[in-house]
Amino acid sequence: MNKQQLAKKIWESANKMRSKIEASEYKDYILGFIFYKFLSDREEDFLLKNDFAEEDIKSVNEEDAEIVEFVQSGLGYFISYENLFSTWISEGHDFDIANVRDALSAFSRLIGTNYKRVFEGIFQTLETGLSNLGSTAKEQSKAVRDLLYLIKDIPMDDKQDYDVLGFIYEYLISNFAANAGKKAGEFYTPHEVSLLMSEIIADHLKDRSEIKIYDPCSGSGSLLINIGKSVSKHMDSKDNIKYYAQELKKNTYNLTRMNLVMRGILPDNIKVRNGDTLEEDWPDFEDSDPVGTYEPLYVDAVTSNPPYSQKWDPTDKGNDPRYADYGTAPKGKADYAFLLHDLYHIKPDGIMTIVLPHGVLFRGGEEGTIRKNLIEKNKIDAIIGLPANIFFGTGIPTIIMVLKQKRENTDTLIIDASKGFIKEGKNNKLRACDIRKIVDAIKNRKDIDKYCKVVSRDEIRANDYNLNIPRYVDSSEKTESYDIYASMFGGIPNSEINEYEEFWNVFPSLKDELFQSNKEPYSTLKSEDVKCVIKNNKVVKTFMNEYKNAFNGFEDYLKSILIDGVETLNIAKTEEIISSEIFNRLKNIPLINQYEAYQYLNDEWNTISGDIEIIQTEGFDATKVVDPNMVIKKKDNKEVEVQEGWIGHILPFSLVQDSYLKDEVQELRKKESRLSEINAEYGDFMDSLSDDDKQRLLNDDNTAFVAKEVGVVYKEILNDIKTPEIKILQSYLEISKTSDKRDFIANHSEIDWNVMDSCKNGTYGKTVVNKYIDSIKSKVVFTERSYEDIVVSVNKLIEEEKKLKKEVKEKAYTLHKKTKDIIENLSHEKIVNVLKLKWFEPLMNSFNDLPIKLLSDFESKIDELSKKYETTYSDLEQEISKTEKSLTLMLDDLEGNDFDMLGLEEFKTLLGGK
Repeated sequence: MNKQQLAKKIWESANKMRSKIEASEYKDYILGFIFYKFLSDREEDFLLKNDFAEEDIKSVNEEDAEIVEFVQSGLGYFISYENLFSTWISEGHDFDIANVRDALSAFSRLIGTNYKRVFEGIFQTLETGLSNLGSTAKEQSKAVRDLLYLIKDIPMDDKQDYDVLGFIYEYLISNFAANAGKKAGEFYTPHEVSLLMSEIIADHLKDRSEIKIYDPCSGSGSLLINIGKSVSKHMDSKDNIKYYAQELKKNTYNLTRMNLVMRGILPDNIKVRNGDTLEEDWPDFEDSDPVGTYEPLYVDAVTSNPPYSQKWDPTDKGNDPRYADYGTAPKGKADYAFLLHDLYHIKPDGIMTIVLPHGVLFRGGEEGTIRKNLIEKNKIDAIIGLPANIFFGTGIPTIIMVLKQKRENTDTLIIDASKGFIKEGKNNKLRACDIRKIVDAIKNRKDIDKYCKVVSRDEIRANDYNLNIPRYVDSSEKTESYDIYASMFGGIPNSEINEYEEFWNVFPSLKDELFQSNKEPYSTLKSEDVKCVIKNNKVVKTFMNEYKNAFNGFEDYLKSILIDGVETLNIAKTEEIISSEIFNRLKNIPLINQYEAYQYLNDEWNTISGDIEIIQTEGFDATKVVDPNMVIKKKDNKEVEVQEGWIGHILPFSLVQDSYLKDEVQELRKKESRLSEINAEYGDFMDSLSDDDKQRLLNDDNTAFVAKEVGVVYKEILNDIKTPEIKILQSYLEISKTSDKRDFIANHSEIDWNVMDSCKNGTYGKTVVNKYIDSIKSKVVFTERSYEDIVVSVNKLIEEEKKLKKEVKEKAYTLHKKTKDIIENLSHEKIVNVLKLKWFEPLMNSFNDLPIKLLSDFESKIDELSKKYETTYSDLEQEISKTEKSLTLMLDDLEGNDFDMLGLEEFKTLLGGK
């Protein structure tokens, strides 16, 4: 399995296991045990790399002070052999909850002196919560044992570079957040928002060799980790990043530390505190030496997603250096207190991003004062309006504010990104193209109509420091309007035609080919076939060729990067390289949405990168591997996992079949198609049955024929068939003497006896004759759609269907087995061919569809514009008048009592009649 499949499997299993335990609590157990497994596996790996044999590890215990000190100096902690995760697994049903309690207690006792800040109390949440997993020690033992077996297959070796572990951890955290309601905001920022903030910060810090990053409301630590990943793409060593984090809630503080440690971040680079950010500001110091270890915190980047509009106590905060130059946030809303805290801690050349509610942009009072000071001191670099309902647990619209200590420009970039998202379940989600567009807007810092605007400080002053996004960026859709003249007399207003100016600029001759001047300033369509006119326009054809040429050789380019270099490429950097190539190829192609093309790459990248990951960790021969296809089935009212054939580890069976077993696939599809036709024919016959016939021939729901009943009725119908020929043959069957039979045959030349196989004595056996009688009956034609015709026809279909199903099953099995054999024996060249089909074909198809979709949308808009004024008000009036007259005439034919007739007369008057 790749990491996506493994993560999904663990989440599904965990979801079944957690029963009545809240998601927000259960996460602490499963994530805690994953972290313990990580530390345990890491120690085993450390010992093996330092010349310990596997047998030697069994004797590792805390009685040996030298080994304890050796492991602590290398890892910062020590775990005895009896407390290793692998030892727990090996104990099977002998494992007991007491093993966990003893192990966690020992871990706390054996943390290295210099690593207390990283590891001390890190398992406190897990330790205190074990009793919630069952009311007895036996129940708790079983629950924990199930958890251990659930996570035991997560790979945590150096070969994986901890990415699989990190991905699974993040996947579980995000899924727990999605199920935790309002509590989700306490520990998780949606990955896409986190990625957006990370990319903004990474671009600012990309030229630095060493950096410090800080999150004062760290939650799970995912924001910091994403920044680290984004920045490390531009650095020689990820070990040159120091991570600072502060978190108020103890459980979440432990989560931060676990997440950071598991990403392979050096313990010396992790500085984490459990405290109230607004009340207990960094500087940091050791309790034993507050003066000597005093360290004020100034970092290259701060990022945070603080609790929105939280109450706080601003008493005596006026002289706090964080707030002194700007003002103090009001008691009921700490949003600006968090912002000023973050700003205070960035270096002069640093950057910060913070998620806040929209209200901070326009609320007055103390917040208005702070906002004014931030503008006048030139701190606000950009404001990004996010879509509503993008965070777990709240639907309020939010913003990201980007601030810097020192800026060359004095303007503020305001972006309305509220329209760019995809709906996913209850929440909205930023797409990769939405993130890229925002980051590019910040890099390029240019006005984009209905999206972003570079706003001068003078304009902000003129608006009394109100930063509400709609004041500066109007992203609303144009309201529909109607031209009065065109509505009355027809024609298309040239002003509305000119709204498609971007198309006329690219296709200058197309406008004249589509429209002819009617009466200035109005036009009409020259041809009803808009699609044909657009398609055959010379400039449009040139445009299509230029677009096609832009992607000439692109598939070969992808092969050289992704397939030829598959075992050594850097996955994250390679995606960025290919993205840049796509943007570069499209830079001179007008009208095409480059971000849409970028999204196509991102849509396919999960599949491509997942396969590359497997190849890099398991070798290229992993492409020849097939895995058992395990499915859940019910057996004895229990769900059991059983194997149903095989699936390709990397290469899909369907692609291999389409490439190398086309004839077999076609033959199977033909039979499957005939089965579908039979089902349709059943439906036609059902519709022709009377209700009484349906009652006899169909099931209780009247949705299908009952084969057994059809067979009985079919036999009855056959028995009732009596033709002269059949009567003669049945008379023959009643004769017993051979000589009499011969005489009968000689006397009945009207029977074609030669079609039957005779006995040696010149007569015909009973079986042969009955078979011949059946063949005669089968040729009898009944009145079409009569009861008899339907039964006979349906019976034939049932026989055909039964035979076909058997053939389909056999052929499908044979095809499946052949495919398995082919995959396991594919040549390198054929593997490459299938990989190209899997990785590149969907991507190239999407790219090829881009200009077609563009022109199709444009065609629809021209059609809509034409239809808009196709029917004038005069036409409508005439149609109404005609309808009224027709209705009046029909009313004249009605009869009724005196009151009815008076009512009808009044109705005719309203219709304009007399």
